[in-house]
Amino acid sequence: MIMIRIRSRDGLERISIENPNITVSQLKTLIESQFHVPISQQTISLNKDLLLAKSPQEKLQFNDLSSNPQTLISSFGISHGSQIYLSYEGERSVVGGPKVSPAGSFGRKMTMDDLIAKQMRVSRQEKPNCESVSFDRDAANCFQHYVNETLAFAVKRGGFMYGTVSEDGEVMVNFIYEMPQQGTEENLVLMRDTEEEKIVEAIALGLGMRRVGFIFTQTIGQNKKDYTLSNSEVLQAAELHGESGLKEWVTALVKLEVNEEGGADVHFEAFQMSDICVKLFKEGWFETDCGGDYDPKISRMKKEVVVGVKDVKEVDNDFFLVVVKILDHQGPLSTSFPVENRITSIPPRALKTHLDKAKSLPFVRRISDFHLLLLLSRFFDVNSDVPALCQCVQLQSTISEGYQLLIESMASAT
Repeated sequence: MIMIRIRSRDGLERISIENPNITVSQLKTLIESQFHVPISQQTISLNKDLLLAKSPQEKLQFNDLSSNPQTLISSFGISHGSQIYLSYEGERSVVGGPKVSPAGSFGRKMTMDDLIAKQMRVSRQEKPNCESVSFDRDAANCFQHYVNETLAFAVKRGGFMYGTVSEDGEVMVNFIYEMPQQGTEENLVLMRDTEEEKIVEAIALGLGMRRVGFIFTQTIGQNKKDYTLSNSEVLQAAELHGESGLKEWVTALVKLEVNEEGGADVHFEAFQMSDICVKLFKEGWFETDCGGDYDPKISRMKKEVVVGVKDVKEVDNDFFLVVVKILDHQGPLSTSFPVENRITSIPPRALKTHLDKAKSLPFVRRISDFHLLLLLSRFFDVNSDVPALCQCVQLQSTISEGYQLLIESMASAT
């Protein structure tokens, strides 16, 4: 006898198989008999992304097991302890669900915490609160090039995304601010500088933009593990989403993926943390200790929540992720000036070098770079000069002669 794990929207369940030499069709029959999911409604796959599919059309691409139902499951490498992903339409009663104990004078009295927990249901959010996220090509390339070429995806890296949100919920990312931080193979500690963030916010405001999301990388070591986001990444993403107060807030992930030729491609993914995830974090439901032997694919709760028809303290991280469509565009800013807070400091002559390279352009175009504006803002008044300069950049209007002379003299002095 072998045991196979079946992961669905209801969580992780197990199915016992007497004869390991069964076909895919016979496996579906066993799922129908043990899990009460009709064969006609089943989609099974070895690809975890099946659980993110939103429509029957999207599920059709996950046919790795269903394309030939008479194939032995062993030919797919399915053996004792293997995990298969199951998606289905409709509702079902989960076998082995929790036993109901009577309450009131005839049984155990329920506390207020019990009543709240019974009402806290965790289900998959089908639609994000934003329509899409579009990345400025230069900003995205500057970020991925650094983590790929310099960091080699060996340690984690992150940053805040800034841009605009349209009335239709379309998020446009035009620059990425990389705060002081310490990354390791598994963790990313943001060493946030409140004074620097105030300057960044002033620049964004002057440009007609705002903070719209968080971007971070996963390391090559994490790629060997079977999760989309780890439990510590879910906690960090939920905290920043909740702090933002922006319903369209986007969490972006950058990682390496092996391509068909055996090489590695840089891959971008975008999500929103679900409304229930942010609510649970704000209300303190999450266990925040993610170390030790805890499964990184699972988020642990301090109290039981309802998933499907089960009362559980462990929730699959994928339940908290809502996929967001990714687009790209050419934004109003350049991204050629050295980026702040990286391993290598900004060279003293960086300003002069940058201005000299773009001598043929109008002066406002020469300074239309967030990272350059951040450097200049250390020498200008954040309440008057910075907004004035940034407004000129936003409108692409002429920079006053006074500001131009000051900036050019700063460049010449280095």
